[in-house]
Amino acid sequence: MSIKLLLIPIAFFFIFSNLFSQDSIHSNLSIVNHRYILEKYFDENSKFASGDKQICNANDSLNSQIQVIVKDSLGNPIINVPVIFTFIVVPQKAGDFGFQSNVVKTNSLGVARNFVKLGSVQGEYIISAKIESLHEKNSVIFNATARKSNWVFVLIISVFGGLVLFLFGMFLMGSGLQKSAGDKMRSILSRLTNNRVVALGVGAFVTAIIQSSSATTVMLISFVNAKLITFRNTLSVILGAGIGSTITTQLIAFSLAEYSLLIVIIGFVLYYFVKIDKIKNIGESLFGFGVLFYGMQLMSEAIVPLKSYEPFLNLIITLENPIFGIVVGALFTALIQSAAAFIGILIILASQGFLTIHAGVPLVLGSAIGTAITALLATIGTSREAYKVAMAHTVLKTFGVILFVGWMPALADLVVYISPTSNDTSEIVPRQLANTHTIFNVVLTVLALPLTKQFAWLINKMVPCRPKDAEDEIKTKFIDYNIISTPSLALNLAKQETLQMAYIVQDMVRVIKEPFFEHNPKVLKEIADKEIYVNFLRDEIKAYLIKISRNNMEESRVNETFQILYTIKELEQIADIVSTTLAKKARSWVTHDYEFSEEGKKELQAYHISTMKQLSRAIEVFRDVNLEKAKKVNEKYMKYEDFAFELEKHHFERLANQDEKTISSSKTHVVLMDMFKQISEHSTNIAKILLKWSDNKI
Repeated sequence: MSIKLLLIPIAFFFIFSNLFSQDSIHSNLSIVNHRYILEKYFDENSKFASGDKQICNANDSLNSQIQVIVKDSLGNPIINVPVIFTFIVVPQKAGDFGFQSNVVKTNSLGVARNFVKLGSVQGEYIISAKIESLHEKNSVIFNATARKSNWVFVLIISVFGGLVLFLFGMFLMGSGLQKSAGDKMRSILSRLTNNRVVALGVGAFVTAIIQSSSATTVMLISFVNAKLITFRNTLSVILGAGIGSTITTQLIAFSLAEYSLLIVIIGFVLYYFVKIDKIKNIGESLFGFGVLFYGMQLMSEAIVPLKSYEPFLNLIITLENPIFGIVVGALFTALIQSAAAFIGILIILASQGFLTIHAGVPLVLGSAIGTAITALLATIGTSREAYKVAMAHTVLKTFGVILFVGWMPALADLVVYISPTSNDTSEIVPRQLANTHTIFNVVLTVLALPLTKQFAWLINKMVPCRPKDAEDEIKTKFIDYNIISTPSLALNLAKQETLQMAYIVQDMVRVIKEPFFEHNPKVLKEIADKEIYVNFLRDEIKAYLIKISRNNMEESRVNETFQILYTIKELEQIADIVSTTLAKKARSWVTHDYEFSEEGKKELQAYHISTMKQLSRAIEVFRDVNLEKAKKVNEKYMKYEDFAFELEKHHFERLANQDEKTISSSKTHVVLMDMFKQISEHSTNIAKILLKWSDNKI
């Protein structure tokens, strides 16, 4: 009697713990009656020994039997105990499901095993196993999932569809941030100094905006190739880019999937209905942020069937091999060209319980090398200095991986120690992976930042300078298609290329006087060559701007694109005046050895100087976007018109006086004055377009 009284509270304890435990369905709970303990049977040799949480095709049998064990209160197995198996939850309209036998007696090990066939409809099936004398509500519960027969196809399109949304979300988020901070980003990058800490901050800021350390490095390659910044100044920026990329991974590690569509709605409303550019840009970023998490949710749900797919589970186990994990991480990151995106995929795997922190650490380290591969590919066709940037990125990241490769278990333990704790590994491993990425980049920065001079020396030794390219090679100097997805920076390079074109045209205008005033025909060949170069730059810049305009740009960027195109047109017309009309006249002038009168020569020289000044002012207006200078150019044009009128009046007065040299040179004199006036007019148009832009007339 006393034993029975002792067992009563124990029985109540187990019953109530099963009634109120949140994990009553999924845990290895036990049911106790007066004689027996019923629980799921586990064997160390197999992950699915109990048969719980299996997945198979609809209208098919589970791969493994479901198994329970019956013990007495001392833990000894009991034989010949009948165990009843029943389906307690099935999908609607499901049929043709059942067991090999609804009642199975325990064997010599105290284990009752049963084959299960799931129904014809996909979904969740819940099975209970109970001893006949126990109440059904306290049964041991098994979960099984039926999937479609074409589950592999569905999985592939769901994973890739989710990945596309994930990457597209990152793109939209970065695009909105770039539009918000485009001018600041362009200004900061163009003013890099030798201050390592400032350069570090620049790298972190830019990468946080564009969501990719690889993209930041590609920009640096473009700027070094265009000689806008020096190679040595980029080392600290590369380290900062690593820090900036950790912001993205930390954001991705938050479990926001259930709010993803709400974020999408908010972003859409701000982008579609608000007319203020700054708010629209925020809306675009929020829309992308929501799409990113929705893509993660799709991938997370899609890979659930892989939990019972042995080949995939074996692959996951091999990832715990450090070298294999690093190689896979590097290759996959190089493929999708974003370490943050790859770590996002790792976070998805971890959230489904596929990935432990010890398997994740090598993959995270490998992603660092993968970003370097992207940078190296971007240097194809660039200068040696630009190649040094990619090599520096590779050396720095490889240096970091080598530092950690022997300490990966210790790194994993450190991450576990500093990360939040929870009994559910699927909740904590995603954050641990993000923290691993952060620790790697922070430690690498702390160690490498003081050694940037030494790293620069090493890279210079590894990549020695080649002899300079032939001077007559026609090629662009600034424009780079690698950063065309960032309009603010790409337009800056297009502007630099246009300035190069302007300086060439300016030089053509400067030297065209020599055949007329000094009888020097040598410059005509130089002018012809420069005309070819100007036409080449015109075509290249136009093609580049057309590519840029295919991005979704805000109005100010569209205006800037139009200003560059308009300036190119005016510069080309000036070059045509010099290389055709004036050059043709110069050849005839030199051949016939004509001379201007002294007064005529002085007048033409004076107006040529005025024309050069007007062109120089116009170039400054374009370069500096200075409205005051633009107004001054417009004012000067009116004065030069009056000046030209006075000079032409003097010329005709000399003709009336029958000045011999004036008569013989009159046609050329008139042509030169007319052409110089046209050059001055085209120069003024370059400034006028800025004035119209400021008045919102474009």
